[in-house]
Amino acid sequence: MQLLSREGHTVSHNSKRHYHDAFVAMSRMRQRGLLCDIVLHVAAKEIRAHKVVLASCSPYFHAMFTSKYHPLPSDEMSESRQTHVTLHDIDPQALDQLVQFAYTAEIVVGEGNVQTLLPAASLLQLNGVRDACCKFLLSQLDPSNCLGIRGFADTHSCSDLLKAAHRYVLQHFVDVAKTEEFMLLPLKQVLELVSSDSLNVPSEEDVYRAVLSWVKHDVDARRQHVPRLMKCVRLPLLSRDFLLGHVDAESLVRHHPDCKDLLIEALKFHLLPEQRGVLGTSRTRPRRCEGAGPVLFAVGGGSLFAIHGDCEAYDTRSDRWHVVASMSTRRARVGVAAVGNRLYAVGGYDGTSDLATVESYDPVTNTWQPEVSMGTRRSCLGVAALHGLLYAAGGYDGASCLNRETQVSLHDYPAQDSSPAMGRTGPGARTTFLPLLKVSGGPDAHSAERYDPLMGAWTSVAAMSTRRRYVRVAMLDGNLYAVGGYDSSSHLATVEKYEPQVNAWTPVASMLSRRSSAGVAVLEGALYVAGGNDGTSCLNSVERYSPKAGAWESVAPMNIRRSTHDLVAMDGWLYAVGGNDGSSSLNSIEKYNPRTNKWVAASCMFTRRSSVGVAVLELLNFPPPSSPTLSVSSTSL
Repeated sequence: MQLLSREGHTVSHNSKRHYHDAFVAMSRMRQRGLLCDIVLHVAAKEIRAHKVVLASCSPYFHAMFTSKYHPLPSDEMSESRQTHVTLHDIDPQALDQLVQFAYTAEIVVGEGNVQTLLPAASLLQLNGVRDACCKFLLSQLDPSNCLGIRGFADTHSCSDLLKAAHRYVLQHFVDVAKTEEFMLLPLKQVLELVSSDSLNVPSEEDVYRAVLSWVKHDVDARRQHVPRLMKCVRLPLLSRDFLLGHVDAESLVRHHPDCKDLLIEALKFHLLPEQRGVLGTSRTRPRRCEGAGPVLFAVGGGSLFAIHGDCEAYDTRSDRWHVVASMSTRRARVGVAAVGNRLYAVGGYDGTSDLATVESYDPVTNTWQPEVSMGTRRSCLGVAALHGLLYAAGGYDGASCLNRETQVSLHDYPAQDSSPAMGRTGPGARTTFLPLLKVSGGPDAHSAERYDPLMGAWTSVAAMSTRRRYVRVAMLDGNLYAVGGYDSSSHLATVEKYEPQVNAWTPVASMLSRRSSAGVAVLEGALYVAGGNDGTSCLNSVERYSPKAGAWESVAPMNIRRSTHDLVAMDGWLYAVGGNDGSSSLNSIEKYNPRTNKWVAASCMFTRRSSVGVAVLELLNFPPPSSPTLSVSSTSL
């Protein structure tokens, strides 16, 4: 029959079900024993199959059944010509499941078979099944089994699972250390864990207790390891009370000369706080959990008719704000800083009086706890952390910046925030009622004091050379910088540096502009100051100081004029948070990219906050379970 067609015309056929139908047919043939050309023997089990199917799915079987292309010695029989092959070191049931997988591309991984299936899949080089086993084990990680899964992954060279399990152990160490698996670990693995910088522990006390529990689990065999273990515990980071009441009282520790030396080192670290910069060792370095991310906390502040005790926190990973626990005291004009894994709110103004009280926030429990009060009432103060110590400098005690009796008009106090709830006016706002006040006494506003959380005590340090309130303080290169402020008569451009080793303040180059209530932060080795008040208006200008050059230079201005805001560095950006624009309190935030020299909008806070305190904590799990999850989108500046 002759067909008429166009020259070159063809029809293409592609059956999407061909491969599926073919493998279904081959699976049925295997079940019926048709055309099977290989029998796998494992233990007492026989598994019939087709070489071509096994070889096409498994590199292991491919090498076995095609070995005729790689001749063996004459006295060896190649499996490629055999119809029966015996396999060793593989579970019979797992092999049967994997052969079935070769035909169906389906397998179920669960608690009952994962421990035999993973090594079998590794042997047969079925990487997809192996990955599925690892994924299942990863989903099952728990403090009670993570050490076992980590060891299993190490044995079978599952590098990704090994890393994930090890990270889980570090992140959940407090719970892991209470398990039987931990008590049975060999010394080498315990040392590896307790020496890690990435260990996630609320306190070094948890590491100390874990080490002692491990030793006492088999004390006769393990007491010899106490000195090596104690070298990994960061004893200087323990409180003095704990060192004397627990560590020194423990016979396992006290009877070892090497442990005594470690205890002396820790106590010396406590007794010489001004020398901590030079006494630093690996045992004085705070741990930072792997996987932790920065969270920005906005604490207190004020807005129209209100002073806030509530707090909120911003997680950059989710770009969301969350409400966290409120402070026990309302605080505006508060100093806020992070020391270790806690946030400290220092002093401030509660609407009635200036405060000496201090409280700290525990992100693990989402609670605020009282700390030892300062020796001086302070609002409008500067607060910063250095070498594990909290410094409070300058401020206002509710009377005056002076230490002598004087008569002052409120005209002398250029206002900072005109909100009635903010009580006294300060630099920047309009004043409508100007009585005369008689004030007397009070500490100097150039005074400074230092809080040691490990000792639970405040100590006076050298006073600044200039009285400063509405001042900000930041830490750079192991020194503190007090920037600008207000001295009761004028807004300041001056800056001074505190060196803790010599306990002295020295002047450095003055800013390009006078500024009180500015935001100050350190980023990439430079000191930034943003906004503030120059005595006539709120500013949006920004400048930075290079310690190496000893000079200030202008950078891009903020998009909004801000004073009484706070500035903080996070993830390579500067965040300007809240404040007052000269007419109202703000909930807006903008961030600065030093690489592009530009400010852009960031997600707004829920609450308008001027005279706010801001700090950053590195947290693994955020938000805390008890905090509501809310979000506010960015606004265009």
